[in-house]
Amino acid sequence: MPNNLDNLIKKAAKALKRANYAITFTGAGISVESGIPPFRGPTGLWSKYSPTILDLYHFKDFPEESWPTIKEIFYDYWETAKPNPAHYGLAELETKGIIKEIITQNIDNLHQKAGSKRVHEFHGTLKTLTCMECYHNFKYDPILLKKLPASCPDCHGLLKPNFVFFSEAIPEQAKISSIEAIVKVDLILVIGTLGEVMPACQLPYLAKKTNNATIIEINIEESNFTRKITDIFLKGKAGEILPKILNFI
Repeated sequence: MPNNLDNLIKKAAKALKRANYAITFTGAGISVESGIPPFRGPTGLWSKYSPTILDLYHFKDFPEESWPTIKEIFYDYWETAKPNPAHYGLAELETKGIIKEIITQNIDNLHQKAGSKRVHEFHGTLKTLTCMECYHNFKYDPILLKKLPASCPDCHGLLKPNFVFFSEAIPEQAKISSIEAIVKVDLILVIGTLGEVMPACQLPYLAKKTNNATIIEINIEESNFTRKITDIFLKGKAGEILPKILNFI
């Protein structure tokens, strides 16, 4: 690891210890190290599948087309995915009282599995499904997906995973909780996101604009944030960098 990165890691650790209210904002990149593929990029899911399968109206009209792909690209990966050192590192920072909250764009529940308590799932979750007819909620069970398209055990209506589809609004409580967190921060740790997904990508900008928050970014490549609002850019894998930050805390 270059000495310059070592120095930046020490600087990031010092900033985190000094912060009054630090939070984390995570994207797909943090879960790639757990074996979950990203959506964008040359090896991303949208290079292999059409985003149409996650359009809400297409899903309603053609569930027999959407559901097998949803199962393949989400649930088949999710059932075997485990938290990586980056997830555990963030949970430890929360335990130490340094990271107060996590806003995640991810739907995989890996932050919670690693032990993080205050997690706002901006794009929803894979953990539950809702019937589009009777609106009953169901905890995920592989049995629900045994026959596709998945149907409600109660009324046989179409089941939809409780994550945000295209043409669908951000869950209200997640949006409110995320904004409440953002307006309190003086430091935001951005991990594994290129800052391309609206409206989530606006949150770090809001933190900078509202409180002139320090932005520490961990990414394997530069993002839309890097040259605009990032104060400390740590280039590399979060699973390697976060344990090194913890060594200085």
